[in-house]
Amino acid sequence: MKHRTPVLVNIVAILFILVFLFYMFIQNTSFLSSPYFWGTIVIGIVLAYIFNAIGALAENERFKQMTDEEKATFLKEKEIPFFKRLYDSAFKKQSDVEEKDILIDHGFDGIKELDNQLPKWWLGLFYFGVIYAVVYLIAYSVSDFAHPDKEYEAEHKQQLADIAAYDAVTPKATIETAKYNADNIAEGEQIFKTNCVSCHSEGGKGGIGPNLTDDFWINQPEKSLFKNVFNMVENGSPNNPTMQAFGKNGVLNGNDIEKVAAYIYHINQEMPDAAGGAAPQGTKANWEK
Repeated sequence: MKHRTPVLVNIVAILFILVFLFYMFIQNTSFLSSPYFWGTIVIGIVLAYIFNAIGALAENERFKQMTDEEKATFLKEKEIPFFKRLYDSAFKKQSDVEEKDILIDHGFDGIKELDNQLPKWWLGLFYFGVIYAVVYLIAYSVSDFAHPDKEYEAEHKQQLADIAAYDAVTPKATIETAKYNADNIAEGEQIFKTNCVSCHSEGGKGGIGPNLTDDFWINQPEKSLFKNVFNMVENGSPNNPTMQAFGKNGVLNGNDIEKVAAYIYHINQEMPDAAGGAAPQGTKANWEK
């Protein structure tokens, strides 16, 4: 007669399975504060004790029907700790006497074959894999579990929320604190394409607005090119209302202006003048480095 698994081991297994299932379907640990989760835990523990009691009654009835020799063997095996029995059933090799019972009556070149059962640990992993695959398929079909697109959307929303929270508490760059940083060029180019390209054309070569790649500027309120661009984007042009005050109007914040100023500085000072650019406007500027 097989020995029963201790009730505490069953309870631990139930807890593991319930946590695993709740996490798989809910996708976070918020269920740990849910009364439904803890109610399920309590029901699982109660059922474990009920099944253990039923198993004990069935075991007693079978024990009464055993012979004295079978009872002695059963009681002797019951003294062995559960985990030692579990280990032995998974890894212990059979004795020479047991091998005779499973010896297959054929061989080749003096080699005999044993009708061994698959190892218990292997069977356990196999059954666990089958059960997991079924649960995984159900979770994938009825929940958001393992859907990369939905996981990406959730992570993207979280990233946007984190950025907004960071921006809310981080001081914005001003004309006094802003500095040129080559790392801002790529983002500044995207801001330029969104807000400035309609007037200044692709690459800042000029169109409706002046060419931003040459050395001639209509407005020169600052001594350095980077600060001058920051001032113009922040406050707009006093000569042309088309060049709006992106900063004062709330279209761009200080950090955005710092980035677009880095891009314009880059195409003006670190790149050659744009081919086919608009004719120079204003006076030649001698910027401080």
